Amino acid sequence: MTSVNGVDTAKLSAVVPGFEFDEKADLAQSPAWFLDGTHSVPPWTPLFGWFWINFCRHGMQYGAEKLSLPTVKGWDWRFRNGGGYLTLLLVKSEAEQKQREERFRVAIRPFIDDYDGLWKSQLDEILGRYEKLKALDLDKASNIELLDNFEQTINVCRRMWEIHMYMMYGTFTAYILFESMCRDLLQIDDTNPLFHKLISGFDNKVLRVDKRIWEFSKEADKLGLADVVLKSDPKDLVKNIESAPHGHDFMREFRAFLDEDGWRMQRMSEINMPTWIEDPAPPLANMKQFIIKGGEFNLEEERAKLGEERQAAEKEVLAKIAPEQKGWFTTLLRLAQKSGVFSEEHDHYLDLYMHALMRRSAMGIARRLVGAGTIESADDIFFVIPEEIRKVALAPEQFDLRQIVHARRAAWREWCKTPNPPVILAGGFDMDQAMGVLVKSNDPIALKVVVGSMPVVRPEIKADLHGTCGSPGVAEGPARVIMSEEELADVQPGEILVAATTSPSWTPVFSFIKGVVVDRGASLSHAAIVGREYGIPVLMNVFVGTQRIKTGQRIRMDTNMGALFILDK
Repeated sequence: MTSVNGVDTAKLSAVVPGFEFDEKADLAQSPAWFLDGTHSVPPWTPLFGWFWINFCRHGMQYGAEKLSLPTVKGWDWRFRNGGGYLTLLLVKSEAEQKQREERFRVAIRPFIDDYDGLWKSQLDEILGRYEKLKALDLDKASNIELLDNFEQTINVCRRMWEIHMYMMYGTFTAYILFESMCRDLLQIDDTNPLFHKLISGFDNKVLRVDKRIWEFSKEADKLGLADVVLKSDPKDLVKNIESAPHGHDFMREFRAFLDEDGWRMQRMSEINMPTWIEDPAPPLANMKQFIIKGGEFNLEEERAKLGEERQAAEKEVLAKIAPEQKGWFTTLLRLAQKSGVFSEEHDHYLDLYMHALMRRSAMGIARRLVGAGTIESADDIFFVIPEEIRKVALAPEQFDLRQIVHARRAAWREWCKTPNPPVILAGGFDMDQAMGVLVKSNDPIALKVVVGSMPVVRPEIKADLHGTCGSPGVAEGPARVIMSEEELADVQPGEILVAATTSPSWTPVFSFIKGVVVDRGASLSHAAIVGREYGIPVLMNVFVGTQRIKTGQRIRMDTNMGALFILDK
């Protein structure tokens, strides 16, 4: 038996029983497994990995089957060293594809007939389930009630992913179909500035939350709190505001805002950091950046401009569409225009909110286990999995999970030191073949969110890095390399943000930066959508931007060319 800290390594590796990556068996099933670099970098803790692999996997297959997608039955997932690896479940029979296509035409009708009503009904359902989870006072609950709340959280998580992927596949498949029509009829795709104009200029919940934080920045200035905010380190913001004149009333109003919209963490796909409700420092740091920037909430003016450009673009393209094709083209256009809104709103209402509730339930149990001596500290809970929680939750004083926590934490720290490879390929199968499978699948989430398209290298322009266009434009300025959400407070006006990827917590900085460069991304990923709404260029899939570029270096990005130039060598 091989052991770590006295614990059998077989127990360590079984973070997600049944879905641990097995190179021999899994490469026999599929020759290409892609790392979900958007969500599992840096590596997940074991408890979060268990939730994601089990239920994102289930949700994708559920959504693909509910809609009867013609070419794909969702994704299969595996867990490896804190990373999520995925492969597509292709529909291989042409006869089955035709049968599924017929069913898909029926299944997609609710999206066409009343998209807004469909999305509202899904939201109403999941928000109702959330309220039931929140109703339990975790610190006063019995052990039985705590475990029941945890089991219900698992069930709600499963349902969240069903709603998530049903809506995402329906919305994003329409986007793919619209892009296909644009390619055939207009010779443009979703890297073209004209295409971007057609789908930009729409409000969403994430941007409304950002606007509310901006409004608080104005209120802080009005109450004479701006100087306190500007002179405080992020970790001291809450304490210093509370102790200032009018600060207590300000924070009471701010916490009321968080009770409604603070069910989120700085990292979207993890639960090992406090929610905004637990620690208001991150949104207060966003407020501080708005105070530094000054002026109005520039997105309002930008959205009006984008709306005018969108209307002009619609008029331009519709004039080129034959009358017999115009009806279907317009229908798909309207659904494609929902894609950016849904992409941001699902982050707020589904991923972020659900993960905050997963953390809430887990921490309630953690506090009970700490009191019983089962674990040493509350954050040890992220290194156990539900099977172990079920084992100890009702009589925690009878059990000791400390050794397995120590061993898993040590393993996780090693995962964080050694990045997972971006793709795992079978022998004789190369990256071009792997990308060919993605294209053949026509899977909108793979093509437009997680993996995206590959850059076209143009040696003649002598660029230092190549990428794909997420939002059109040219920008030049000092780089700011951000590797984690904790560093967002360092971003300064006029800089170009360089990151592995971005998520809703990053959105406020888009209001005062010149551009965004991300290692990974696609046209419906967060950076691309928000960049288009703010009218700043976004260069995606540069892969090594965070490795090659240093903070302070002057860079120039031209997303129309898919190029980045490092000016300070």
